[in-house]
Amino acid sequence: MPIISEEINLLPADNDRLANFCGQLNCHFRQIEARLQVDISNRGHQFKITGEEVLVQAAAIVMQTIFDSTATEELTSELLHLALQDASIDALLADDESPVQQVIAIKTKFGLIKGRGLNQQDYLRKIISHDINFGVGPAGTGKTYLAVACAVDALLHEKVRKIILVRPAVEAGEKLGFLPGDMAQKVDPYLRPLYDALHDMLGFERVEKLLEKGQIEVAPLAFMRGRTLNDSFIILDEAQNTTLEQIKMFLTRVGFGSTAVITGDVTQIDLPSSKMSGLRHVIDVLKDVEGISFTFFDVRDVVRHPLVQRIVSAYELYEKNHPPKP
Repeated sequence: MPIISEEINLLPADNDRLANFCGQLNCHFRQIEARLQVDISNRGHQFKITGEEVLVQAAAIVMQTIFDSTATEELTSELLHLALQDASIDALLADDESPVQQVIAIKTKFGLIKGRGLNQQDYLRKIISHDINFGVGPAGTGKTYLAVACAVDALLHEKVRKIILVRPAVEAGEKLGFLPGDMAQKVDPYLRPLYDALHDMLGFERVEKLLEKGQIEVAPLAFMRGRTLNDSFIILDEAQNTTLEQIKMFLTRVGFGSTAVITGDVTQIDLPSSKMSGLRHVIDVLKDVEGISFTFFDVRDVVRHPLVQRIVSAYELYEKNHPPKP
């Protein structure tokens, strides 16, 4: 693809906003360069973007959007990273004729939650429209957080009667019987990421009241056997640590009026090497089953610190070049 250059003026001409946009030693638009693989230079408010045509056009749109945001907020590396996710770079690079879909946003007591980028938006749409959903990808891609947001929204709008949070308790090779405390105290450490998301959206006191009423239930995966879960929003987190039998058992618990979201990262399996991950297996088994959705996240969807993206990429490259020995 030919290399082109395009000049844009970021207006209005405000030196404070320009300094905010560029960052110290131009670190902000260097971040845009790295994300979009273009070269950016400037003289005052006039910027020159050089690179492949589609990337240059995407960069021009994103830079104007981000500059507009400097009217109301102080730009940081983290905010810029999230803004680039929000800008749906993949959509800007896609065919112009691809349909534009409505952005899904979930309103909570403490703010608005929406998917950042195409994949997260697609994930939210699928959860709304499918009874069983899989979110598969690396850490920091919002799989669990967005699932909890959908669960809270469904509960508050009385679409379900309860939220059930499930996780296999196999991390660090420990078994529940060896942990101190009653069942809730044994399970709680494994469900801390889910609790953190609930507290973000509902507040600590509201979550505690819902737990007391049984409208939010937490349970280890092993305790799901024999149950039929109707009118519930069920989240199975860390599903890569389920066995073939466990994930089949879980999926067959889903009853009428229920939605299930299964999340996991197949690169972080803590099962003994002799056991196959149920999540890996189920992707092949159910990939063509009508009514079940799959969303696969990758490094571009990471919404944590930008270093997390680089860490995930480095591991992916290493594992590609150093496959495990049979």
